[in-house]
Amino acid sequence: LIGEHTDYNGGLVLPTATPQRTRVELARRRDSTARLWSSEADPAAAPRAYAVGDEQPVGNWTDYVQGVTASLHASGYDLPVGFDLRVTTEIPLGSGLASSAALEVALLRGLRLLFDLPLDDLTIATIAHHAETDFVGAPVGVMDQVASSMGEEQTALYLDTRSMAIARVPIPEALEIVVIHSGIVHQHAGGEYTVRRRECERAAELLGVAQLRDLDEADLDRIAALPEPLARRARHVVTENARVVTAVMALRRGELARLGALINASHASLRGDFAVSTPEIDRLVELAQAEPGVYGARLTGGGFGGAILALVPVEQGHGVAMRVATRYAAETGKRPTVMMPRDAAR
Repeated sequence: LIGEHTDYNGGLVLPTATPQRTRVELARRRDSTARLWSSEADPAAAPRAYAVGDEQPVGNWTDYVQGVTASLHASGYDLPVGFDLRVTTEIPLGSGLASSAALEVALLRGLRLLFDLPLDDLTIATIAHHAETDFVGAPVGVMDQVASSMGEEQTALYLDTRSMAIARVPIPEALEIVVIHSGIVHQHAGGEYTVRRRECERAAELLGVAQLRDLDEADLDRIAALPEPLARRARHVVTENARVVTAVMALRRGELARLGALINASHASLRGDFAVSTPEIDRLVELAQAEPGVYGARLTGGGFGGAILALVPVEQGHGVAMRVATRYAAETGKRPTVMMPRDAAR
């Protein structure tokens, strides 16, 4: 909902679960081989395979599976044999809606059941995060994995990514969430996402703190003295953390107009200070913000494509989603996908 690019800075986030699911089917093998199928990732390909205990990155979706078994081993959980795995997902790959985290968490849940592993849901999120950062090499924070492992629909997770403290915040029944995938795929492993993380780390170093989480809005004058673009990157993280705190209060009090204003401010900061939006995403957000009754809209996910969310009064989501998606498609020639509400999917 809000709290973007704050998690790898030790900050605050407020995710919620979408209705889409990733499912895994597993069967034990008698050898150490893992054989993998995914109709979404490999529509016409033969099964892929690797040896459990001899994981090697190969640059495709199987790295997330290999990362899970490698991270299990590194965490002290060794699998006695290999397995056959079939994956199906309703989440568009590269949509900014945590498709990789959903795969990692689903697989860990399945392996927990198949091999009777003593893993609680937070441990699953932590191992999944290590799989993505240490093995795949995507410099993401832990928000997606925690949301996939512990999130619930109609409830937001107020997560402190430094202490890993979690509070559940009910989403008011009067509020409906619209999510539209722009049709532009993004990637976290490398590229500008990595640049943003390095810029944040450099800004923290110059300001003499371990992470940007150690700063607050009282430090904005010091932040402004940084060279560009570091000043803008740090300003986004600090102000976004503050917006998360205020958004939690707004949710708890049912102050939906205030929440919407925070959502709009978040997008403006992501577009201007953090520079992770695109013209297509900006247009989707503008179309949503222009709809009567919409409280606010912003990109969601890491940026550089992906999806947007909009907050609307209950029972208005279908109409808003259809109108925004139709206008966006006509203007850009892109093919959007409505993810929420489900009855507006196209």
